[in-house]
Amino acid sequence: MQRYPRDMTGYGATPPKADWPGQAKVAVQFVVNYEEGGENNILHGDAASEAFLSDIAGAAPWPGQRHWNMESIYDYGARAGFWRLHRLFTGADIPVTIYGVASALARSPEQVEAMTDAGWEIASHGLRWVEHRDMPEEEERAAIAEAIRLHTEVVGTPPKGWYTGRCSVNTVRLVAETGALDYISDTYDDDLPYWARIGGRDQLIIPYTLEANDMRFATAPGYITGEQFYQYLKDAFDVLYAEGTDGAPKMMSIGLHCRLIGRPGKLAGLKRFIDYIQGFDDVWCPRRIDIARHWAETHPPVTRERPSELDQETFVARYGGIYEHSPWIAERAHGLELGPAHDSAAGLANALARMFRSASDAERLGVLKAHPDLAGKLAAAKRLTAESTEEQASAGLDALTDAERTRFTELNDAYVARHGFPFIIAVRDNTKATILSAFERRVSNDTETEFAEACAQVERIARLRLETLL
Repeated sequence: MQRYPRDMTGYGATPPKADWPGQAKVAVQFVVNYEEGGENNILHGDAASEAFLSDIAGAAPWPGQRHWNMESIYDYGARAGFWRLHRLFTGADIPVTIYGVASALARSPEQVEAMTDAGWEIASHGLRWVEHRDMPEEEERAAIAEAIRLHTEVVGTPPKGWYTGRCSVNTVRLVAETGALDYISDTYDDDLPYWARIGGRDQLIIPYTLEANDMRFATAPGYITGEQFYQYLKDAFDVLYAEGTDGAPKMMSIGLHCRLIGRPGKLAGLKRFIDYIQGFDDVWCPRRIDIARHWAETHPPVTRERPSELDQETFVARYGGIYEHSPWIAERAHGLELGPAHDSAAGLANALARMFRSASDAERLGVLKAHPDLAGKLAAAKRLTAESTEEQASAGLDALTDAERTRFTELNDAYVARHGFPFIIAVRDNTKATILSAFERRVSNDTETEFAEACAQVERIARLRLETLL
């Protein structure tokens, strides 16, 4: 049994209506990452200096040495950049979410007090601003626990949100397993929050961004001027606002760093963007915890069975009848690389259809022969499967006149005599009249053509059955 854990379907073509407060067309959420004092530094017990997200071109770690220029840039974020952002957001009356590295917060009590006094949310950004990708699982689990403990000690309240950033493949699962966070943001996979089933519980995920993010002032390709940053944010906002106007409101996350956007020339672009969106009445600028609370109340998790998580016996019991009297199709499908993409009607229909399509002609012929005649003897004797009974009734085939019944019997006999299998059509897509018309047209086709058509109709019937079931 193979299972593929990535979910590349998400909400698909029909995302839920966000129903933001005030019927806002878009939720614009600002994050300020506070990492200064939590970065790689031999003062912090690290093996080398920091080399990530600064204005030093081509920066590289200095093993065993302090990097004075790098430290100065990070220090600027704490000493000047933070306060420039503080003035901007409090002046605009926009609350933000701080992603606070716990060790950095512990080294910045005045900034923490200012965050708290402003009513900003202080979410956890991990224990230290370091890579987690190579951390052994137990070491990362311990670091997460210590981050929550230290954060609570420094801030006075535990974090309700989490974003590691430089995470490992285990991070989201390990954070969710604490059961302590209202939301986790270590994903970039959607424009709306969603629920993920992790460790037997539903965990809210509020995706973040790496593109509407000032980190691209420090990466290539990236922004060179504040005007470029403004233009990108404005373009993103305009698209999302238009989608919200069309009835599909989304969320726009904006990522900021004190040492980057806190520089005057870069901040000018951010200020222009804030001025721009404040010209709209139907824009919501919440903290991430506000989004989490809104989503939990408006779109609570829904418990449902996931086909990809079922053992074979249960899977076959549920879906073995989707193809008429042919449970072997479900048995084979269970062995495919199933995952979240197959937990919908479309996804599971595709998995089952693959096994039907890859079967031998003899096996597929057996599936065709397993189908009953339309309005035939089995129907009269009430010996159809529950699915076939319901389907034939939906088109009125259970209430034929004597003349109609006679005509169907004649056509059934002629069709089977010519092709060797029953006439098959997805009756839920049709009416009694269109079924009869198709019957009269198809009965004279060559058998090769009809075999292909019958197989396509069997797949369509399966798809419709799954739509009802799931």
